[in-house]
Amino acid sequence: MYWLSKGFHLLGRMRRSLMVFLAVLGPGIIVMVADNDAGGISTYAVTGSKYGFSLLWIFPLLVPMAYYVQEMAVRLGAVTKRGHAEAIFEGFGPFWGWFSIVDLILVNWLTLITEYIGMTEAMALFGVPPWITFLAVTAVLIAVVMTGKYWTFEKLTLLFCVFNLVYIPAALWAMRMPAAPGWGKVLGGFFPDFSGGLSGDLVFILLANIGTTITPWQIYFQQSAVVDKGLDVRDIRFGKWDTLAGALLTCIVAAFIIITTGAALFYHRPPIPIEDAKQTADALVPLMPAGKGDLARRLFAIGLFDAGFLGALCISLATSWGVGEVFGWAHSLNKSVKDAPWFYVVYLGMLLTSGAVVLVPGAPLIAITMFVQVVAVTLLPASLVFAFLILNDRAFMGAHVNTRAQNAANLTIIAFVVFMSTMLAVSTLFPGLFARGTGGAP
Repeated sequence: MYWLSKGFHLLGRMRRSLMVFLAVLGPGIIVMVADNDAGGISTYAVTGSKYGFSLLWIFPLLVPMAYYVQEMAVRLGAVTKRGHAEAIFEGFGPFWGWFSIVDLILVNWLTLITEYIGMTEAMALFGVPPWITFLAVTAVLIAVVMTGKYWTFEKLTLLFCVFNLVYIPAALWAMRMPAAPGWGKVLGGFFPDFSGGLSGDLVFILLANIGTTITPWQIYFQQSAVVDKGLDVRDIRFGKWDTLAGALLTCIVAAFIIITTGAALFYHRPPIPIEDAKQTADALVPLMPAGKGDLARRLFAIGLFDAGFLGALCISLATSWGVGEVFGWAHSLNKSVKDAPWFYVVYLGMLLTSGAVVLVPGAPLIAITMFVQVVAVTLLPASLVFAFLILNDRAFMGAHVNTRAQNAANLTIIAFVVFMSTMLAVSTLFPGLFARGTGGAP
C-alpha cells in the first residue's frame, strides 16, 4: 500500500511538472526555430553544395553555444522583468543603451530583407509574383500580432514551427540518389578535417553558419518574450529545457538541409553550384527519384517560406519590444493597437521598409543574404558582453547570478565569436594569407 501511494504521488508530481513545462514551453523553441530563417536556409544550402558533409561538425558545437546564449536571456527576463534593451540602459547608461538599440535596429532591418527575399523566392516557385507575396505576407504578419494576446501569438507561431521539419524527408530522399554517398560519409562530416587548407572562403562560410544560428535579435526576442509571457524565477528551470529543445531542433534541421544539398549537388558529377535556396529547390527536381522531384521542390519551397515568415515575425517583434522599452512606450502583445500604438507602428514600419527593398529592380539579393549573416555575428559580441556583465551583477540578478561553470561557458563562446570575426577580417584584408581551397573533398 505504501509503494502504491508513493507511486501515485510520484505520478502526480510528474504530471504537475509536465503541465508547468507545457505552460512555459514556447519562447525557447520559437526563437531557435525562427533562427533557421530564410537567410539561414540559403546559408546551409550553399554550405552543403560547396562543402558537402565536411562542415557538419560545427553543429554539435553550435547546440551548446546556442543554448548558453539563450539561457542567459531566460534568466535575465525571468529575474529582472525587463527586456534586454531596458536592462542595458539601466545597467550601463544612455550611451551604451543607444548603441545597443541602434545596433539592433540596423541588423534586424537588414535581416528582415533576407526574410522577404526567402518568402518571395519561395512563392515564385509556385508562380506568385513578388509584389503579391509582399502585400499578402505583410498583411498576415500584422494580423498575427494584432490578436491582443501573447498566448494566441505563441500558439500560432508554434504551429508554423512544425513546418520547419519538411527538410528531413527531403534529406532522406536525397541520400537515396545514385550519386549520393552512404550515411558513413555523413557521420564522417561530424569530425573536423582541415587537410584541404583554411581559405578565406571557408572562414566566411563558417562565420555565416555561426551568424545564422546565434544572432543578437534572439537575445532581445527571448528576454522580452519571457517578460511578456509573465514567466518568473520559478519557471527558469523549465525555460532552460524549452531553450535546449529549441537549440537541438534548430541544429538538427540545419544539418538535414546540408545533407540534402550535399547529397544532391556536391556529390553530383559534375557538382552543381548554387547561390541561394531557390536555386536549390530548382536543382533538386531532375535529381530526385521518379515522382519525388517536384514534391521535393515544393517541400523545399514550403520550408523556405515558413522560415522567412517565422523570422520576419520574430525579428520585427524583437525590434518593437526593444524600441518600446527604450522610449517607455507600451510594448506588449497583450495590449491592443489603441493601448500600444507605437509598438505596432514600429512593427509595421520594419516590415514595410525592409520588404520594399526586395521589390527594387536589380537589388543584389544574394549578396545581401550572405552579408547579413556575417554582419550579425560580428556585432554579436557586444550583445553577449552586455548580457554576461548583467548576469554577474548581484544587484540585478540576486541569487541567480552566473555560476563559475556558466561564466566559463559564456566567456568561451564570446572568445570563439571574437576569434572567428577576427579571422574573417584578417582573411579579407590579407586574402593571400590562407590556402585558397574553395570546397570540401568529395
